Amino acid sequence: MDISDGKTLFIANPAAQRGNGLEASRIAYDLLVEWLGDGNVDLQMTERPEHAIELAEAARGAYATVIVLGGDGVIHEAVNGLMRIPADERPRFGLIPVGSGNDYARTVGMSESVPEAVTQFLDAGEVALDIGVCNGEYFAETLSFGLDAAIALDTIERRKRTGEQGTILYLKSGLDQLLHHLDTFTFEAVLDGERRLSAPVHLITVQIGQTYGGGFRICPEADPTDGVFDLCYAAAPMSVPEATFKFLRAKDAHHTKFKNIFFERASTIELSFDRRPPCQIDGEAHIADSYSIAIHKQALRVISPKLGRKA
Repeated sequence: MDISDGKTLFIANPAAQRGNGLEASRIAYDLLVEWLGDGNVDLQMTERPEHAIELAEAARGAYATVIVLGGDGVIHEAVNGLMRIPADERPRFGLIPVGSGNDYARTVGMSESVPEAVTQFLDAGEVALDIGVCNGEYFAETLSFGLDAAIALDTIERRKRTGEQGTILYLKSGLDQLLHHLDTFTFEAVLDGERRLSAPVHLITVQIGQTYGGGFRICPEADPTDGVFDLCYAAAPMSVPEATFKFLRAKDAHHTKFKNIFFERASTIELSFDRRPPCQIDGEAHIADSYSIAIHKQALRVISPKLGRKA
């Protein structure tokens, strides 16, 4: 893989990290131009929600590579735009993480230092990674329901108020939600068209990568190339102290042996609940009454210093 083969579209979110994305994009753009040459990199700044979807989809036929700078939200948008392009015309994808959780960057091994991340493109190979889809909306890392989705959505407002980032942001939000919103939802699921599950739960998550919430290794066996989702669900009821203890232990994947924590794998999932739970898809709110979920095995070529192989 050689990123200098063909033109690169660089999509940047200037509002990332409370406006730090603007300066980060200038630094990254100058480094990319220095490496790839003037005229081989085009910079497009996002101007509104879902703008990155349009920009990435418009890369069809004009660019060999799309690189995105920002958090998991703009990555989510760019992935949705790229997945609208036929597979044989789809550009490779790279990312420079300037966000709060940066979980997809963690999966592919990209540094949170902007200059270092750009330098990683020099030696990184590419890898074909799985992409999920829920009710027609694509996701790269995570889809979840219940408590952890409520935490993810709460962090958006909390980040605006406090400016906090990363694990501390998710920990504070998580403890607040555990104390005040440890709700129970009963789900019905059909896995791979045949296996049926039903249980009262506090949360259920559908993972492609191992982590969510700024590094919580919720599904430590997840492999983003294997063509199956890893599911984790926390069966109800749990007391607040019990749930809090297990939540904190999940940071380093020490929750896997606990009673009430269950794991499954599937490539398709039909999912419904007795009442509508909070739902997040790569950190963005997703509202529906039922959920049809499938995986596209190795659908997106991603530049990855951690997983990629040099051609």
